[in-house]
Amino acid sequence: MPETPAAFPLDPSARTYVAGHRGLVGSATWRAFEARGFDRLIGASSSELDLRDRPSVDAFFDHHRPEVVVVAAARVGGILANSTYPVDFLSDNLRIQVNVLDAAARTGVERLIFLGSTCIYPRLAPQPIHEDSLLTGPLEPTNDAYAIAKIAGILHVQALRRQYGLPYISAMPTNLYGPGDNFSPTGSHVVPAMMRRFDEARRTGATSVACWGTGTPRREFLHVDDLAAAVLFLLEHYDDPQTINVGVGADITVRELAETVAEVAGYEGEITWDTSKPDGTPQKLVSVDRLSALGWKAGIGLRDGLASTYAWYLEHAGAVRS
Repeated sequence: MPETPAAFPLDPSARTYVAGHRGLVGSATWRAFEARGFDRLIGASSSELDLRDRPSVDAFFDHHRPEVVVVAAARVGGILANSTYPVDFLSDNLRIQVNVLDAAARTGVERLIFLGSTCIYPRLAPQPIHEDSLLTGPLEPTNDAYAIAKIAGILHVQALRRQYGLPYISAMPTNLYGPGDNFSPTGSHVVPAMMRRFDEARRTGATSVACWGTGTPRREFLHVDDLAAAVLFLLEHYDDPQTINVGVGADITVRELAETVAEVAGYEGEITWDTSKPDGTPQKLVSVDRLSALGWKAGIGLRDGLASTYAWYLEHAGAVRS
């Protein structure tokens, strides 16, 4: 599909701050900007800048004066982490968002995109989930604190548009995976968790691997490099208060995912299911009609994306987040 001409073309010489540039999403976005020739990228690790600390964030924005901002910084995790530490997920993400968004507005940032997650939508939202499903029903209990924080971020962006007329936007990507992911046994999402588990089983000769839940929930998976491409596309083509979904428009069962990851990792043993563990939302497939109408669609197939991610994991096994 030929790309639609940009309505809001970005200047590659613009000072561009990627908040969370060392995380899964931020690092992919940084690579995408570099590939486009952006040569004034700004980043700070969490040890250099605590985004939860408002005076530090204000000083950072006053010093660097970014013109374009991607809010990819967040405290994230899988079902276990979200359900175990809801206070941390709520408090940390609220503070990060408020500090960055307020500083951006105060210092005159010209274009900003806030990234959330499709867990913002009701647990039993009609499938595929359209953007107008937001706030129409109860959230999934295992990640409601994180979801509430992200909903607050969307409303903050909308408030900045209403009160100050700023062309800031928000986008909600579906489940992400790819190079730079968190492979921690307790803090990772489903793809890296499975990848690590099946790789360890293959290397140790284990004959059985247990996965959480029943394997029946359906999930949609987007390669993080596709999301990064969508971020640049939306910054140049989208200006609307309503958040916009970013996904592939197709889903698979968690059981099918496990079988594919096992195949990619070369694991040939048994896969069992621990039904004492939660499944989470029964299905989470987003509608990408609005994004498709703008002229963008994902380009990395799931099997190919999983294979390249596994290759990256093997190459960086000693340095991955774990």
